[in-house]
Amino acid sequence: MPCRPSSTIVRAAPILLSLALIVSGCAARRVVLPTDTGTPLPDAARVHAEVSSACGGVRTLTAELALAGRVAGERLRGRVIAGLARPSSMRLEGVAPFGPPAFILAARDAEAVLFLPREQRVVREGSAARLLEALVGISLGADDLRAILTGCVVSMPRPLGGREHQGGWASIDLDGGATLFLRRQGTLWTLRAARRDEWLLEYDAWQGGLPRSVRLVAMGQRTSAADITATISQLMTNVDLPANAFTIEIPAEAQTISVDDLQRRGELRQR
Repeated sequence: MPCRPSSTIVRAAPILLSLALIVSGCAARRVVLPTDTGTPLPDAARVHAEVSSACGGVRTLTAELALAGRVAGERLRGRVIAGLARPSSMRLEGVAPFGPPAFILAARDAEAVLFLPREQRVVREGSAARLLEALVGISLGADDLRAILTGCVVSMPRPLGGREHQGGWASIDLDGGATLFLRRQGTLWTLRAARRDEWLLEYDAWQGGLPRSVRLVAMGQRTSAADITATISQLMTNVDLPANAFTIEIPAEAQTISVDDLQRRGELRQR
């Protein structure tokens, strides 16, 4: 499956992506979270500092994501590369089985652009979160996506307090409304799940203090029905990425469409 995209992030980390829908398979069972009220967790701030020590130091990240799950009733499976950096910078590239990339999404600060090289179409309106929602049903900005993929859950986590629960569980509430759910492994705590906004996040397969599997399940009324697991590989952190990694050179002949047109047509999901 040849891949020949040309971008600065391609040079920073190998890019492989194949986006395809499948019509069979069963969703994995969700983690069962504690329901008891619990008792106060001693030194919750110290526990949070331990579980977030690795993710808190991530300035930049490049990774290959193997996606599997469903969005709006459709089965989704594929591979995506992500390049993320502070502050609020993101680049996603989708490489078709052959030929030009299926899409390139680049965002920096409040500007976001999506280019469809095969269609020679460009979407210049909407935030990065809006464009990402149109692509794969996940409405998250660059900083939020980086925080979730690294296990910090939110971009600026600040613990407010914690509780110990039955079955070796603990929970820590963060400023802004997110909650972490930890499991004890020996003398250490490990992040196993989290709730933030309208998402339930499940974490597994940790390595070097960073997760290698993240499951995102939409829980609220405002989000699309989504249940997607990202298996993370080719992970590189704190590699300097040039500023032009988060911009796209758009051909003059490219036709501009709206993000609503993109979502209504659903071209990428149909592929």
